[in-house]
Amino acid sequence: MQRIQYSRYGGPELMRVEDFELPAVGKGEVAVRVKFAAINPIDWKLRAGQMKIVTGRTFPRAMGMDFSGIVTAIGSDVTRLKIGDAVFGLAKFKESGAFGHAVVTKDTFLARKPDNVSFEDAACLGTPGVTAWNGLIDKAKLRPGQHVFINGCAGAVGEAAVQIAQLFGATVSGSCSAHDMERARSLGVKTVYDYRTTDLSKIVDRFDVVYDTAATLTLSDGMRMLSKGGVFLDLNPGLGKFIRAAFDRRLKPIIGSPRAEVLEKVAEAAGAGKFKIPIGEIVSLSSAIPLISELERGRKLGGKGVMAME
Repeated sequence: MQRIQYSRYGGPELMRVEDFELPAVGKGEVAVRVKFAAINPIDWKLRAGQMKIVTGRTFPRAMGMDFSGIVTAIGSDVTRLKIGDAVFGLAKFKESGAFGHAVVTKDTFLARKPDNVSFEDAACLGTPGVTAWNGLIDKAKLRPGQHVFINGCAGAVGEAAVQIAQLFGATVSGSCSAHDMERARSLGVKTVYDYRTTDLSKIVDRFDVVYDTAATLTLSDGMRMLSKGGVFLDLNPGLGKFIRAAFDRRLKPIIGSPRAEVLEKVAEAAGAGKFKIPIGEIVSLSSAIPLISELERGRKLGGKGVMAME
């Protein structure tokens, strides 16, 4: 079996497709033969060493968080899934490993793939769906009738947040590039602003929730957009923000935390045709490193970069 891995923290030139041996499943773990994997910014951030306080210094290290595939082995205590199940979800944060022929992850990081959702589409659901849910539902406690503003509403997490907000009966406004404004409207975004030409802090409307999925708003601008009792969801957390959040209930730093019940809700919505993340390009595992490098440099696909393992 092969996967994309690296021998030290650093730039895209360190990525290699190399042979590896899949570890045996442990307690609460599942092995999956990967069919498709989707690329997220977290993948190259981990490789660059931005989270090495968590990921450690054992090499080689694998890459990739989001995937779909078929269960091939389960831990003795796993009851939610069985061998042969079609699943989607996330690799373990510390080990990663979705960019390969097989991966071992926690059973709670997986959900069964709906029959009417393709493996390639399912591979794109994990990180965007979990991140959007963690912010809007877990942190903001979104309620029907509230008004949500999503900065970056045409990105993967942004589109996920638009769809989840609407599932819960919220009205959505947002910002994106002029090129993506029509797509945002087609998703149901009520009012769309071009982030290049609009000073978002001067928008007259006030919002119950502002979700900065693009991680480009300053705290002061995000807070200024809130209605009384509103919540600012920050996808670019740091120690200072966590300290401030302890004293200011309006600020909620977001770190993606996958859970079985969240992934099952995402699966239910996807199966009902109410949740989908677009695909921009599909490449093979052997051709994926150039695509990852291009996305890291800022290339826009208009959807997720996906790699096929077969």
